[in-house]
Amino acid sequence: MTLFSVEGKTVVVTGGSRGIGRMIASGFVAAGANVYISARKTAEVEKTAAELGCVAVPADLSTSDGVAALVDAVGGPLHVLVNNAGATWGAPLEEYPEHAFDKLWDINVKGVFHLTRQFLPRLREAASADDPARVINIGSIDGLRVPALPSYAYSSTKSAVHMLTRHLARHLADQHITVNAIAPGPFESKMMAFALDDPDTRQIIASNVPLGRIGRPDDMAGAAIFLASRAGAYLTGTIIPVDGGISC
Repeated sequence: MTLFSVEGKTVVVTGGSRGIGRMIASGFVAAGANVYISARKTAEVEKTAAELGCVAVPADLSTSDGVAALVDAVGGPLHVLVNNAGATWGAPLEEYPEHAFDKLWDINVKGVFHLTRQFLPRLREAASADDPARVINIGSIDGLRVPALPSYAYSSTKSAVHMLTRHLARHLADQHITVNAIAPGPFESKMMAFALDDPDTRQIIASNVPLGRIGRPDDMAGAAIFLASRAGAYLTGTIIPVDGGISC
């Protein structure tokens, strides 16, 4: 196996029907992995799976039934779990609803924790000292620095994802399971569409990135493949900003 190979590995990508999840799933498919993608909307996830050449699993991961459905759909050892499914919420401070924190905590943090825990038997089956099983959590640079937008629950939960990543990494290391997080900057996604679909706003955002551009699909796929390959086998508990230098 070459240094960056993931060929033949079984990979699950949650929220894989669009945006960053689709970018990661597409990269793994192209690299020869056996990929399962999940999302709540059946038509959308099946359409993406048909386009990419992977397996669709419709599942609402905010529910125990949805988690069980995804775990049951994946037969045998699981080499890589990508916890990407998430949500955001923005509103002025005085108007910020309490239920936004409840919703985002359930999806962005509890969802990551419960799905990882439920997949542990499959991850242990795939794990070895030379080639650990991998958990890759998708955080955000908004969990590393204070964002300009009033997305209080989002930034708080993404910061929690980063700490959860480190906590799980410490406790799973002796089971040969690594846990790392990617903290994306601006990428094409539903969460960023409100800003990136406007050419003027898009240019402003790009001009504030030290590398001068919005992230591309290969940037995200490359980071995930690195963490899942032999090249990333000695990393655990890391939070990797993929943001063009914004967090420098």
